[in-house]
Amino acid sequence: MPTPKLLIAYDGSPNAQSAIHTVAGLFPGATAILFNARQPLEGFAAHLEGHPALEKLQGLDAAVLDVSEKIAADGAQLARDLGLNAEPLISSTMATASEAIVDAAEELNVDLIVLGSRGLRGFKATLLGSTSASVLHHATRPTLVIPSDDVAVARRSTRALSTAS
Repeated sequence: MPTPKLLIAYDGSPNAQSAIHTVAGLFPGATAILFNARQPLEGFAAHLEGHPALEKLQGLDAAVLDVSEKIAADGAQLARDLGLNAEPLISSTMATASEAIVDAAEELNVDLIVLGSRGLRGFKATLLGSTSASVLHHATRPTLVIPSDDVAVARRSTRALSTAS
């Protein structure tokens, strides 16, 4: 069986790091693209043409891009340390993170999309949205959502409490 090509959505969070650990064990030696989706601040700047604040916003956007590049590079290094053939990739788009992930998966012709789960539920998930849920609903590629150990423990505790009632 050929080595799969993975798109790993990576935001630097402990949940994303946990997903890399898990997927490296499931697919040793796989090709992995560590993908960080960022929204440039230019969308906010459209109405600031000629305003002095625009220069400050452009400087802030450059700093955010630097951080995004570091996050993706750190994720790729972690993946390489765990045996994956990994490279970072940054997306700067006005699309949501989930749209950017789905689009990148198509453009790169990956075999599997991998995401960590933050474990948001109820009102918080509704209010903040869920990137993993959105990707699952819109992806045309197989998608794997990996809960971190902390999220899995919390879910088990919640399940145990609800069945004990």
